[in-house]
Amino acid sequence: MIETLKNAFKIKDIRNRILFTFFILVVVRAGCQFPVPGVNHDVVSNFMSSNTGDAFNFFNAITGGSFAEFALFALNITPYITASIIMQLLTIAIPKLEELQKDGEDGRKIIAQITRYVTVALALIESIAMSIGFRNQGLFKNDNWQSIVLCVATLTAGSAVLMWLGERITEKGIGNGISIVLTINIISSLPGDLMTVYERFVQSASIAMKVVSVIVILALMVAMVVFTVLLQEAQRKIPVQYAKKMQGRKMMGGQSSHIPLKVNTAGVIPVIFASSILSFPVVIAQFFNVDYSTIGGKILLTLNSSNWCRPEQPIYSIGFLIYAVLIILFAYFYTSITFNPVEVATNMKKQGGFILGVRPGKPTSEYLTRILNYIILIGAIGLLIVCAVPIIISGVFNVSRLSFLGTSLIIIVGVVLETLKQIESLMAVRSYRGFLNNM
Repeated sequence: MIETLKNAFKIKDIRNRILFTFFILVVVRAGCQFPVPGVNHDVVSNFMSSNTGDAFNFFNAITGGSFAEFALFALNITPYITASIIMQLLTIAIPKLEELQKDGEDGRKIIAQITRYVTVALALIESIAMSIGFRNQGLFKNDNWQSIVLCVATLTAGSAVLMWLGERITEKGIGNGISIVLTINIISSLPGDLMTVYERFVQSASIAMKVVSVIVILALMVAMVVFTVLLQEAQRKIPVQYAKKMQGRKMMGGQSSHIPLKVNTAGVIPVIFASSILSFPVVIAQFFNVDYSTIGGKILLTLNSSNWCRPEQPIYSIGFLIYAVLIILFAYFYTSITFNPVEVATNMKKQGGFILGVRPGKPTSEYLTRILNYIILIGAIGLLIVCAVPIIISGVFNVSRLSFLGTSLIIIVGVVLETLKQIESLMAVRSYRGFLNNM
């Protein structure tokens, strides 16, 4: 990785792209520090400190801590992520959108434009909900409609500006801009998490225990990173052979290729879906006086991930089992709408391709479905392992959730790997052009 970046800085065009990306990220981090005018930021900070569930910690992590501070970019890119997922689901459900998706670059531009409109609409809805929800807890210094309108406008504008900055990175910088912004926000909380780990396991221990604690913590972090990299890069290659055919006077085809099926086909989406479903009732309940001694209150405690895996309250770990089942179910669901074995088998048949030992058409689609179901299960279990480690550590040792493990680690590793691949691709294209110019 270091060698790739070192070589990239030697090329002016790539160096300018990296520096442009760095400049935009500085602007993003600065926007995460500017407070929304007219609000009492301690209200949100106290709310976050009293709610340490997985959803709250993850949301604060992907906003770079700006949500806890109720800053300009408090909503961050979460409306854009939600809008992108909605559009992806609608593309499968609505034939017109599916046609646009298949209509090349022009169709994708139209879908991207619709996604922007949906993003602004979601940002407006979320900002209104947040303003009204926190208003009852004394969010505004001057509780009047002007303060609410100013807060809503600021949060909505901040989310729109951040979306625009992300698109500028994609256009003129390195990597996917939205993903880069998301990653830098998560990384920004890393020093605080490391300090939490130090204070909990190292600071008050003896010299011998300090050494052991540091070794165990470093080993765990390295093991989690390596496991996540393997999970993100692992794939099953299905060999495909193309039949020879005559085109004019030439014999074409006869080549062999493969269909790469990623083990973690759905990425981090199943985790986000599962966390969102479980945390939604918990979030709503925080704005009302809920009696946790009732049956409904105990159910809410079961759904709150901050109560999972605690030895003194094992009954609440039922929520963790529900969480695990949801991750597996959503892994199958999301993969089923993003990868169509029937369509792949049909395209292979049209191009004269076939899998060795499998007849073209329906047998090929059934074979791909069988292999895919097996791979999805492995990927979902891998996701569950990555997400379970911080939950178990948090419950057993009674520490706040660590943002550099679990869902955040999957995002960081995935974005870093994809960005490095793009840098290598740009370097390869430049070398190829240079070779042609020297001929």
